[in-house]
Amino acid sequence: MATIYDVAKKACVSPKTVSRVINGEAPVGPRTREAVEAAIHQLGYRPSNAARMMRSSRSGLVGLITGAISRGTDGQPQGLPDLLIVQAIQKVMAETGMTLMIADTGGRDEKVPDLVATFAQHQVEGLLYVAGSHRQVDLPRTEGVPLVLANCYDLDGRVAVVPDDRAGQRALVERLIAAGHHRIAYLTLPHEMIAAGLRGQGYREALEAAGIACDPALIAPGYADENGEVTRLSAVLDRLLALPVPPSVICCGNDELAMRVYGILRARGLKVPEQISVAGYDDHRVISETLYPPLTTVELNYRGIGETAARRLLALIRGEREQHAPELISGPVRWRASVTEH
Repeated sequence: MATIYDVAKKACVSPKTVSRVINGEAPVGPRTREAVEAAIHQLGYRPSNAARMMRSSRSGLVGLITGAISRGTDGQPQGLPDLLIVQAIQKVMAETGMTLMIADTGGRDEKVPDLVATFAQHQVEGLLYVAGSHRQVDLPRTEGVPLVLANCYDLDGRVAVVPDDRAGQRALVERLIAAGHHRIAYLTLPHEMIAAGLRGQGYREALEAAGIACDPALIAPGYADENGEVTRLSAVLDRLLALPVPPSVICCGNDELAMRVYGILRARGLKVPEQISVAGYDDHRVISETLYPPLTTVELNYRGIGETAARRLLALIRGEREQHAPELISGPVRWRASVTEH
């Protein structure tokens, strides 16, 4: 493999002159530059990236920490949200000539500090942390290396990009109301999830804005413990359908829950949407587009989260000021055949 000294010898110049041509550090005469470039081409010389890093303190590297790769290895789609975010980040980085280095936690959050330290040793220009769900995280400090959080936030005021769950649920319920539905049931996510509270708030705001009283009887838990989940969901649906004025539509906390609701309703001989409408959340298309009828839902814009997080990090690398408030990314309502128009 040719070295800078080989190039200098062939071009009849000093190694310092070769370095100047490669890095544009100082003016070099046209003939000298042509001789050096010809020697580089003839010898097939490639400059050392490591040496460039030492001279410029710019590596062109960005580190990304996620659990997407190891999650869902049992064939289930749990890692899909993370992967969509990672793919969007990779697209932006590739467009800007940056190299993305990805490290997976293997489902162990305690590995994150070591991964941060490893990336720092490789002189990354910035870091991204991608969570599998909208949640609060607690990450180590990254002195001198900007860090952006995707699909999560912390209490230290780091730059964060998260889904606008509140606005998404509100938009869906507003659309249901516009379609003539006034008795709208809501099956909630587990209460410990950040999205559960935000989506519930959006549901209530849409009803209030339309002048519809929020009936507590229409709000029920969509999830229970693993041993009793199917039985309890069946009981919840039985109670909703037995109300003096039953709901005309059931809003589910996510598409996976809506898929279970489809099955239970059909087991009871109820047709969707002829006898009762169903809506979900996430637009997990392997579910929403393959159910029959296709599922009305809200797109959780994971690609938008990834693209925005990547661009926010690039701005920090350029030295632009941080905007500490989390950036909210919304997605559209995907109106499909599981909801009737009254």
